[in-house]
Amino acid sequence: MLSAAEWQTIAISLKVAGTAVAGILPPGVAVAWLMARHDFRGKALLDGVLHLPLVLPPVVVGYLLLLALGRQGWLGHWLDRLFGITLPFTWQGAAVAGGVMAFPLLVRAVRLSLEAVDVKLEAAASTLGAGRWRVFFTITLPLAFPGLVTGSLLAFARALSEFGATITFAANIPGQTRTLPLALYTLIQTPGREAAAARLCALSIAIAMLSLLVSEWLARRARHRLQERDG
Repeated sequence: MLSAAEWQTIAISLKVAGTAVAGILPPGVAVAWLMARHDFRGKALLDGVLHLPLVLPPVVVGYLLLLALGRQGWLGHWLDRLFGITLPFTWQGAAVAGGVMAFPLLVRAVRLSLEAVDVKLEAAASTLGAGRWRVFFTITLPLAFPGLVTGSLLAFARALSEFGATITFAANIPGQTRTLPLALYTLIQTPGREAAAARLCALSIAIAMLSLLVSEWLARRARHRLQERDG
């Protein structure tokens, strides 16, 4: 049986990962559409910047977040002074760290799905009088829905498992920012807590595997519905 502290850790982890995905979903779809549908100067550079969190050490990402969003950071100072928003060492900060690390996975999955959409269908809808936004929400987005689902759940799993950026930017505060990876790290460092560490390890694997299975199931279901509609 899981202890009250372990249940609290799970709740914090799910809240952090869910908030991270909700926060990055709109800009992620927008950036994926931009990358899939437009060619512009500096596109390769932007693509490289988008994928930096995948290749940089997570601690570096956390440190950069501290520089930008800390109380003395160029953006954090503004947020604190005008809105009273402080992100470092809070669960919201953990969500920001998880969202930044998961953003490239979401953008890549959605972009690949958008690139697979036949632009002739969008052009046909436009010639029939549909506006740009209507084409996007009635043609493009439904056809790209499998990639959107896959990207969202992969991003959720990535945010749920984030360690380096989270501990650097949000710290490891029990009951506030201690997510599953941080709790597991704490238990590993504590003599006599091997059994609890094993439980959290198994739980982390189960949640990650469940996310991947749900992602695959939803993507298949979406593709099946699209095939039925086209047929």
